[in-house]
Amino acid sequence: MSAASCCLLTEDQFLCSICLDVFTNPVTIPCGHNFCKNCITEHWNSNVQCQCPICERFYNTRPELQVNTFISEVAAQFRQSAQQKASSSSSEQQAAKPVEVPCDVCTGTKLKALKSCLVCLASYCETHLEPHLTLSGLKRHQLIGPVKNLEGRMCTTHNKLLELFCKTDQMYACTLCTILDHKTHDVVPLKEEYESKKAELGKTEADVQEMIQKRQRKIWEITQSVELRQRDADREIVDGVQVFTALKESVERSQAEFIKTIKEEQRKTEKQAEDFIKVLEQEISELKKTRSEVEQLLHSEDHLQLLQSFSSLNVAPPTKDWTEVSVRPPSCEETVVRVVAQLEETITELLRKLFEAQLKKVHQYAVDVTLDPDIAHPRPAQSNDRDDHQFSDCRCVLSKQGFS
Repeated sequence: MSAASCCLLTEDQFLCSICLDVFTNPVTIPCGHNFCKNCITEHWNSNVQCQCPICERFYNTRPELQVNTFISEVAAQFRQSAQQKASSSSSEQQAAKPVEVPCDVCTGTKLKALKSCLVCLASYCETHLEPHLTLSGLKRHQLIGPVKNLEGRMCTTHNKLLELFCKTDQMYACTLCTILDHKTHDVVPLKEEYESKKAELGKTEADVQEMIQKRQRKIWEITQSVELRQRDADREIVDGVQVFTALKESVERSQAEFIKTIKEEQRKTEKQAEDFIKVLEQEISELKKTRSEVEQLLHSEDHLQLLQSFSSLNVAPPTKDWTEVSVRPPSCEETVVRVVAQLEETITELLRKLFEAQLKKVHQYAVDVTLDPDIAHPRPAQSNDRDDHQFSDCRCVLSKQGFS
């Protein structure tokens, strides 16, 4: 038979329904169904009665098995064609990396598995997964994303698939476990517990997202506070400059001290804000990491993996309550009062020295122009009284202007 004729037949016509592989020494039993000779023999050896695995027809006596040469030849040609196709496909697919799940059927170079079957307990690459996607009997099998150690999904006691969850003992169980060991316990299907935990993860994701948003809003509030404080500081500097500019050299020194103090306080405020933001960003990073882990579990189709990972998931990393935290800029009133008080002392001292210098000048002038010292003495005394009165008037003016 030509290769073109083989292509006219469907692929499942060449597969044994017991081993799910291309026929080897195919035989036809009386009901008309075909199997590998070894497969049907072992099947009948393991059962009391001889029964067709497909149509379930019983035979009182075991039929004599003869190899169907026609099907054998066709199957051989199809096997050759399938191997060539698999070889061509494998050249396009990449071999499984050490961290990836390899195909359990591939011989030689193990290709990357696309799915794992919980019924067959095997993982399949794209080529060997085809029967599970096309054969009606295999379509009912449960496929999940590729996972390693499928044997770990079997009950070690009864060698059956772990498909139930005991809420009482918080452990996985097979159907026999529920009858023997968990008879009166609260047992649910693994999928039901999976959906329950997935719902919890959904709520956790929402809570984590809300925590992230709160911290992002807090960062915005702190940033706005810093910017507002910067504008206030600029205005205070401008106002201070306007006050101190009029005070000449002594006022300029006070002005420099005032600006320096304001900027130092501003730097402290910015440093405090930077520390808060750094901690917030670190918490956001940890929360995003947690959200990423939660998202990965939410997208997982693997019931057991999700349940196993759920208990060890760090759902709520240590975070700080930021509700009452804010950047409170220090008041500059004390700084202004202190600088103005120093300025008043400086101005007072300068005025006193100025008046003392003036008094000395007046007294010297009176002595020089008066020949009689007895007459000259009262004049500086009178001048001193008048100058003291003028000094008091100066202080009153300063007090009215807000420097007292």
